Amino acid sequence: MERSATAQTRVMIVDDHAVVRRGLADLLSERREFVVVGEAGSVREAVDVARRVEPDIVIMDLRLPDGTGIEACREVRSIRPQTKVLILTSHADRNALFSAVMAGAAGYLLKDLDPTKIQDAVRTVARGGSLLDPQMATEVLERLRSGNAAHPADDAFATLSPQEDRILELIADGLTNAEIAGKLSLAEKTIKNYVSQIYSKLSVERRSQAARLATERRLRKQQG
Repeated sequence: MERSATAQTRVMIVDDHAVVRRGLADLLSERREFVVVGEAGSVREAVDVARRVEPDIVIMDLRLPDGTGIEACREVRSIRPQTKVLILTSHADRNALFSAVMAGAAGYLLKDLDPTKIQDAVRTVARGGSLLDPQMATEVLERLRSGNAAHPADDAFATLSPQEDRILELIADGLTNAEIAGKLSLAEKTIKNYVSQIYSKLSVERRSQAARLATERRLRKQQG
């Protein structure tokens, strides 16, 4: 259903600090075009709330208690592709910016921006635009264009056995352990052990983290 010209942009705020969420909510309320429809303080809560309130825009902190804003971005967009995610962080991390772009974030901004620029950024993203902090954009865009830039996980991938690598690709395809076991004609317990080894080698704790890394690697190969 098309939005009317006067419809407000539904915004959700994800940050583990309540005072930051309140400050952003107050800032956005200064413009009648925005309405804050939900808040969350963790990856899990962000996914649950986004599913319930169906936001147009999610303003996402990069560091959350149970994971990262990158993971939350990926998961929110997997359940609601039309939702746009704007990463807002105090950390100028180029690897995180690269990962955010690959996860589908529409923008990545630093918290030290002038408040008016944050409002303008939300408006830009709501209208279908994308943006990166100008201090970081040039390097990341060059990295994306090259298609062969080094990624922090590359060395970890090299430690995977061929079977672990194959299982990781199936994880990225969304298969469960039981489905992978059936596909490879192995016991589900064996697959579970392989998955634990993959997590250890990639230094991740969640299935979504492993899937994200595998998907980023797949995209880099396609670009190359």
